[in-house]
This record gives sequence, C-alpha cells and structure tokens, in this order.
Amino acid sequence: MKLDRVVLRHMKLQLLHPFTTSVGTEYDKDFILVEVRTKDGLVGWAESVAAGDPFYKEETVKTNWHMLQDFLIPMLAKAPIDHPDQISELFAPIRGNYMAKSALEGAIWDLYAKKQGLSLAKALGGSKEKIDVGISIGIQDHVEQVLDIIDEYVDKGYKRMKVKIQPGWDLHVLEAIRKKYPKIPLMADANCAYTLKDIETLKAMDEFHLTMIEQPLGFDDIVDHAQLQAQIQTPICLDESIHSAEDVRKALYLGSCKVVNIKIGRVGGLTESKKIHDLCEAHGIPIWCGGMLEAGVGRAHNVAMTSLSNFTLPGDTAASSRYWKEDIIDPEVTVEDGVITVPQTPGIGYEPNRERIEKYTLYSQTFRL
Repeated sequence: MKLDRVVLRHMKLQLLHPFTTSVGTEYDKDFILVEVRTKDGLVGWAESVAAGDPFYKEETVKTNWHMLQDFLIPMLAKAPIDHPDQISELFAPIRGNYMAKSALEGAIWDLYAKKQGLSLAKALGGSKEKIDVGISIGIQDHVEQVLDIIDEYVDKGYKRMKVKIQPGWDLHVLEAIRKKYPKIPLMADANCAYTLKDIETLKAMDEFHLTMIEQPLGFDDIVDHAQLQAQIQTPICLDESIHSAEDVRKALYLGSCKVVNIKIGRVGGLTESKKIHDLCEAHGIPIWCGGMLEAGVGRAHNVAMTSLSNFTLPGDTAASSRYWKEDIIDPEVTVEDGVITVPQTPGIGYEPNRERIEKYTLYSQTFRL
C-alpha cells in the first residue's frame, strides 16, 4: 500500500443523554478521527477511543494527538506496509499508548480490506453475518429509571442488559431488576470501584445469577481478581486490566477471570484483538466486544471484530441512535431485534459523511507521507 497522507480531526459530538459510571459522567464525546489516503485514492478510516480526560485509562485526546503527530505517523512514513499486522510490529518499540496505536492501525486495516475487495469482517477472518448486541446502562438518579430503560430495550429485543454499579448503587439495583426480570441476561460493570474489603457485597451478587461482573477491582490488577474469583460464583470479566494477549495469558494462569472483554483501542488494535480472540478460543474462554461511546466509524470497527467466531456473548455495540442525534456515517448502525447485520461491502461497510464530519470537527491537520 503506497500511502499518501494522514488526516487527523479532533471531533466533538454531544451525547443524547449523560452517561455516568463509577469514574464520572460524560456529556459529550471528544475523539480523534483518523483518515489515511493512498496514492491511488483509497481512503481508510478509524477512531481513537481516548477520552478528553484520563479517568478510564491514562490516554487522552491530547496525548493521542501528540503520539500520532510526533511518533507514530513519522514511523509509518518511513516503513513500507504490505499488511496491517506489520503496524503493531512497527509500533512495538513505543510502550503503551494503545489507543493512539489502534487508531492508526485501524485505518490501515480499513484500507487493506478495501484494496482486497473484502469487508473488514472478512479481512479479519470473521464468519458471522449477524451479531447479537446488548446495551450498557449508566448510573441513574433512581432505580425506576434503570427499570424504564430496561423495559424499552427488552421491547426492542436487545440480548443483554449491562448496568453500571458502584458502592451504594449495587445490590438494591440488581435486586429490583431481578424481581422484575428474573431471567434476562444481566451483567454488572464496576469500572474498578471495589476492593477486597467489599468482598461480602461482591459475594452477595451471586444470588442474582449474573452473566458476569466486569472489572470489580483495580484497573491494573490481576492478582486480587484471582483471589476474588476463587470466592464467588459469578464469573469475573476483565476489562481495564487487559492490554494484550500476554496479559490474558497471565490472567488465565492465575485464574483471575472466566470472561474477557475486548476493546480494540484498549488493546492496541485489531491485530492484538485477533490474538486475544484466538488465545481465549483455545482455552474455552468466552469473549465479547466492549464499547467506548464510539461514533459510527469506531462502531463499524466493533461490528467487524465481533464477527469472529469466539465472540459468543452480546457486546455493547448498540445502535447509533442510542447515543447520537446524528452519526458521522451513512447508513447509521441500526439494530433489529437485538441483532446487527454485518456489512459485506469492502472495508468498514459504512460511508463516512463528510458534511457531518466537517460540522463536528474542532480542528484538523494533514500529514504528508
């Protein structure tokens, strides 16, 4: 692939509703949209999922821009690329900065798929034509609000409900949900809000027969999670602790989890996501695709990744209309009876809408390669 230029855009979209977790409330979404062009006119797209603040992970929009501008794009300019898997090898000397790496690698994957005449799903080795999805419900002011949201999305056929929890907003919420919906697939996401001092509360969640509890303990921990998993029946799913297939190998060795959440940006890209997928499949560990409030381009990458065979649990990739008044792709991502149809057209399968992209761009910069 003879690359010509990279365009970075600092974008900002307003969320339809505030989204609250144990680490804070988001009202809008700042992100970097990456466009990579080849000399023969092909265009690849991806998003950085880094937020404006370092509360979920240490990366931010500003640090990603710095890494892309000053390190990753210059490295890309000096190296011939025949396959996207080479990107992770190229960027390996730079430690961390997973979301920045993922954003540039994802655009190359989109380009590669288009050049091969394949959908991104097929280029990744995906086999599913349809994927099951669920929703993620932020912390609300009242339990009744959670129940109302669940009512709405059960009626729409969504396959799983995930509720955000934190100390003081946990057992009574899960109890109310289970009282009304004793059999729906239900999971809780703590976003690292607990410690082993809360073990009795976490043990009490067993009675609610959750599909899993996601990242109950520290954002960088796999040791305490192993101790907790040995004492509770509910499967633990690791999210923030996992950045690579090597992290997964260590977590499985210790018994830290029974489920793994893959977020493409958090693990450094689609190539590493595939490695984690294959490792978990070999060990019989189910995986699912987490969400980072992506706009349409990032959402399209999630859909493609989820088409791989071992994504056996519904992910967080809800319809665009759940989050945005208007998305930056055509058509928007839609859900029918809890299912997304995986696009079969070359690349990500959705067309970025340049008019809306310009509308929501705060700043852009072009880098010649």
